[in-house]
Amino acid sequence: MAQVQMDNPHCGNRLLAALDDEDFAYLEPHLTLVDLHRGQVVYEAGQRLDYTYFPHTAVISLVTVMLDGKSAEMATFGCESIVGLVSAFISRDSFGRYIVQIGGTASRVDLDRMHDAFRTRPKVQQLLLRFTEALLAQTLQSVACNATHSVEARCCRWILNTRDRWASDDIPLTHEFLSEMLGVQRSSVSAVTRALHEAGLINQSRGVITIIDRSGLEEMACECYEIIRRKFSQLLPPTNP
Repeated sequence: MAQVQMDNPHCGNRLLAALDDEDFAYLEPHLTLVDLHRGQVVYEAGQRLDYTYFPHTAVISLVTVMLDGKSAEMATFGCESIVGLVSAFISRDSFGRYIVQIGGTASRVDLDRMHDAFRTRPKVQQLLLRFTEALLAQTLQSVACNATHSVEARCCRWILNTRDRWASDDIPLTHEFLSEMLGVQRSSVSAVTRALHEAGLINQSRGVITIIDRSGLEEMACECYEIIRRKFSQLLPPTNP
């Protein structure tokens, strides 16, 4: 069965673009295009999940917030992802805070419809299970990364991961947001990005980090970047050009 046409507005998401015509037709009447804005909280920890989101250009982070207000990222979701479904197979409570890291568009669908698609559409179920495995691999690798690798290596990995989802070398990131995602002091992020800037790997302007030397940045990143990238490439099917 042929895949859906890539000029369909919902096919900015890699999972939706990978569906065949029949499975996409099952979901399409229930998909709504939405704009998500940087800093927008999609769900708070413990909040009931009513919708799932398929990001296109938006990038969303799932963060945990501690009692003292400190936060750290648990997972990142971009155009290769579905947001919310994995944490709502049994309960409807959000694992943590879903916050928009980079503003953009997404397709939103009622959670009950996605549950129905998962139960009744075998190809949809298989695709979502493959994504779930990739997401679990990303999350577990990030746990090891945070425990063993330097702030500099983790920062490079995070910038590269975001670049892959944003598809532009100009990434709208502030030091404050980056420090929250990495779970470190803002001064530590400022010191790392200044060193990367002086090394000619990135350029910094107000609220934007621009990648100048991607290969150099990859050399500075830990091996976790390539491990996670390969896992997603292995598990998720390519889409039409």
